[in-house]
Amino acid sequence: MLLGMDVGTGGTRAILIDHDGRVLASHSADHAPISSLQTGWAEQEPEDWWRAAQIAIRGALAAANRPASEIEAIGLTGQMHGCVMLDAAGAVLRPALIWCDQRTQPECDWLTEKIGAAKLIELTCNPALPNFTLTKLLWVRTHEPQIFSRIAHIMCPKDYVRYRLTGEFAIDVQEASGTLLLDVTHRRWSSEVADAAGIPLSWLPRVFEGPEFCAKISEAGASATGLKAGTPVAAGAGDQGAGAVGMGIISPGAVSATIGTSGVVFASTDSPVKDAKGRLHTFCHSAPGRWHVMGVTNAAGLSLRWFRDTFAAGEDYDALSAEASTAPAGCDGLLWAPYLFGERTPHLDPEARAAFVGITARHTRAHFIRAVLEGVAFSLRDTFVLLKEMGIPQGRIRLGGGGARGSLWRQIQADVYAHDVELLEAEEGGAFGAALLAGTGAGVWPSVDAACEATLRVRETVSPIAKDVAAIASAYAAYRRVYPALHQLQIS
Repeated sequence: MLLGMDVGTGGTRAILIDHDGRVLASHSADHAPISSLQTGWAEQEPEDWWRAAQIAIRGALAAANRPASEIEAIGLTGQMHGCVMLDAAGAVLRPALIWCDQRTQPECDWLTEKIGAAKLIELTCNPALPNFTLTKLLWVRTHEPQIFSRIAHIMCPKDYVRYRLTGEFAIDVQEASGTLLLDVTHRRWSSEVADAAGIPLSWLPRVFEGPEFCAKISEAGASATGLKAGTPVAAGAGDQGAGAVGMGIISPGAVSATIGTSGVVFASTDSPVKDAKGRLHTFCHSAPGRWHVMGVTNAAGLSLRWFRDTFAAGEDYDALSAEASTAPAGCDGLLWAPYLFGERTPHLDPEARAAFVGITARHTRAHFIRAVLEGVAFSLRDTFVLLKEMGIPQGRIRLGGGGARGSLWRQIQADVYAHDVELLEAEEGGAFGAALLAGTGAGVWPSVDAACEATLRVRETVSPIAKDVAAIASAYAAYRRVYPALHQLQIS
């Protein structure tokens, strides 16, 4: 029995699986809402993740009705890029700046000027972006020097939960790739970037490959969760890395499109392919010896949640999807630009703003809902266009996250990508991938590839609807003209 845990944005989920990949039990606990004291700010309390983790683990163990001693290994995943700061005693110094926080553009500009844009991409495979951990840390140095002076350890969200479970400071190479402090090509911390930024390497946790054991459950961790002390813990991966494992996106040609709070197109590669313009992220894969490229939409599922909470409070997503299905493909010219939290791929613009464009008197609420679904898929298609430009193979496409659960959004994605899309029998997301990494470390499977082959099965293939592809293609061409127009407006 293997335990996988996902410390997400909205909550923490723990699952228990067997060697056939069957989910034996799962349990989730919600997090407190994101704190946003100013526009573009996003913070969470690390202690709240730990609270939710305890509830999720105990709930999964109770649901399985099997002793914790049967757990062979544990794998962790979670929201990427967050900046957790601890003092020398291991106490949290301030709320964590999380992945969607956009306040650090001045720090990005400073770092780019200090190192050089081309040199930074050479060293880390990525440009300086507000999402990355390092730029958040630099913001704290500028604006909260009294906090910065007390830092002894920095880490990402799931790794803080690991610390509470084990007492160890550790991180995996995939997650570390999203800090802007990793030499992604050589899978080690970049002393050159750390020195230029003024960050002591002693603050950084040890780096491990995803399946590698890096810690054991401590007596304190066991007491808090019901786990057995001494149970080995694998390094795991960030949510996108573990989610890719859980979807079998391991070898070149395999691509996933995942719509959660954010949206991600993820393609595996055999080498660290770099985009000189920095529009795509290049990270270490959680499978040893592999890398991946990734395009990110900041507000994917978040767009639909925002629409529901703002205009359809109390209604469920199934009802909204059913209503959207009455509107035609292309939404009679109505477009949604999903830039609620700025945008990453391909625009690299934290000041980008969302908009409905092309509203007429004939548009109904159904059109608006469908426009949100199509607009998110259009934003992900932007990444597919970049992958083609860079010569990265695109064979099968697998869907994950909330965008894979609704039949309409699945069909819209097939039509927007103009490509067959696959769904797995059990799309369990990052927690499942984390469990597979733990099982690989425990020797249940000889490799991550073998773990995926043994546990993943395709349930359904969705093909594009020919009559809708042309309308969708025309709408996408119009969508591509929206961002430049919005950018010229410079709305603050």
